[in-house]
Amino acid sequence: MNVETLTEKEPTKKKIIPPGAIQQTLAFGSLIVLVVFFSFASGSFLQWSNIIGILLSTAVIGILALGATFVIITGGIDLSVGTVMTLSSVLTGVIIVNAGLPLFAGVFAGIATGAFCGFLCGIAITKLKIPPFIATLAMMMIAKGLALVISGAAPIYFTDFKSFTKIALGTFIPGIPNAVLIFFIAAIIGAVILSKTILGRYNFAIGSNEEATKLSGVNVDFWKVTIYSLAGAFTGIAGVVMASRLNSAQPALGQGYELEAIAAVVIGGTSLSGGKGTIVGTVIGALIMSVLTNGLRIMSIPQEWQTVVVGLVIILAVYMDILRRRKE
Repeated sequence: MNVETLTEKEPTKKKIIPPGAIQQTLAFGSLIVLVVFFSFASGSFLQWSNIIGILLSTAVIGILALGATFVIITGGIDLSVGTVMTLSSVLTGVIIVNAGLPLFAGVFAGIATGAFCGFLCGIAITKLKIPPFIATLAMMMIAKGLALVISGAAPIYFTDFKSFTKIALGTFIPGIPNAVLIFFIAAIIGAVILSKTILGRYNFAIGSNEEATKLSGVNVDFWKVTIYSLAGAFTGIAGVVMASRLNSAQPALGQGYELEAIAAVVIGGTSLSGGKGTIVGTVIGALIMSVLTNGLRIMSIPQEWQTVVVGLVIILAVYMDILRRRKE
């Protein structure tokens, strides 16, 4: 008998690619391509003032997208982040300007408003069994209406509160606005929560197979409410940063931001079907959205065509997610 037939061959080891890694790499490559393209298209694109402008615009969308990442990984969706951000801005203005309370009270009120709206969405989804799309759509309308009612449909200005403006436009690190710093700190916190905590593990488990997670003894309803509340807190932070950046709380602002935030999350590799996603990918996705919008503006592309291009990018990102799921 041949000795080779008695020798057991070692199994071939396959290299395991982390979920979403390919999409994240593609997103980063797309970001580089966009930067190079707009750099050649306009000499003013790489000017420091323009780069800071891009980072500033990324800060608000990026913070919203961080919260949306947690929700989308569960297989849910949050359409309320834009108007809840506005409501958080308005509540911050009411506490600081109208009530004359200290700055930290207004900031806390803004963040707490976002977290409470997220909590209510979570309760509606888990206890009332309302689909996330409908629950957050309803919250979007409620937040929009409350922002107009509470503010009297008029902007609230922080003209006499210079320290509030420094939250976004101050420079703790010379040359870099605080809003950008807040965004990256929030991203680091979000990454740690998602990858190193029990909330993050259950976040992925719920999105991968909610029924199996429930059967394994996990209180899925509790963790879902917690996740939506956490996402709401990120939305509240975005509201405070937006109000500080504009030096006012604009009650009619906010609707439409949710689409850009969701687009940033999907472009960054988070699957709309749930179970997969990274904070790093979301940061890259948010940067892509800001670079694209800024580059088109610098090239003097009309606003209406800018909207068309962003819409096409969203369709492309969702289609890529569908192809990835089919392949898997």
